[in-house]
Amino acid sequence: MSEPLLQAVNLQCERDKRILFRELSFSILPGTVTRVEGPNGSGKTTLLRMLAGLNDAWTGELNWCGSSIANQREVFLRNMLYLGHRPGIKPLLTPMENLRALMAGRRPVSDAVLRQALQGTGLSGFEDVPCRNLSAGQQRRVALARLLIADEPLWLLDEVFTAIDADGVTALEALLQQRAAEGGAVLVTTHHDLALPGMQRLTLGAGGVTDER
Repeated sequence: MSEPLLQAVNLQCERDKRILFRELSFSILPGTVTRVEGPNGSGKTTLLRMLAGLNDAWTGELNWCGSSIANQREVFLRNMLYLGHRPGIKPLLTPMENLRALMAGRRPVSDAVLRQALQGTGLSGFEDVPCRNLSAGQQRRVALARLLIADEPLWLLDEVFTAIDADGVTALEALLQQRAAEGGAVLVTTHHDLALPGMQRLTLGAGGVTDER
């Protein structure tokens, strides 16, 4: 059996004097897509932000490849990609400029590869248009283009299906399956009716991960 990429042990998180979850333990294996689910306010976005290092109001233990993330934080951050429920792009920049900024500090990527990624999300002809002039769905596609050039083994995706059309949903579902088939791991929150073959479900409040077969 493969060693977990990410392992959480007895996580507890409190917000506004209310415990969102406690004694939450799970393992994320290579080659899996896991949907984080639960009612509104159960802490789905908070959990992903915790895992991405953007929220430190929690207790418990997080391990990356068998060792504490606290002892190898830079290594973990280099191997993790987080996309939040907002596109996270700068409206005054073009899609090309935004992708260059998103890749800065990660690894060098040619403009040809960046353009190909934008075209792959349906933005052909919009590569050099300021993002403030794009629709909400097009702005989301700019952020999603990052996935087409991503080599991080762990993806944390918060509501990435928001504001994209049916063709975009189909393409994104296929991309998540492809990532798992290549040995990566994906944690995703969504209100979209996501049901991929072999997908796991991590339900906050229920404890544990279940397989959807």
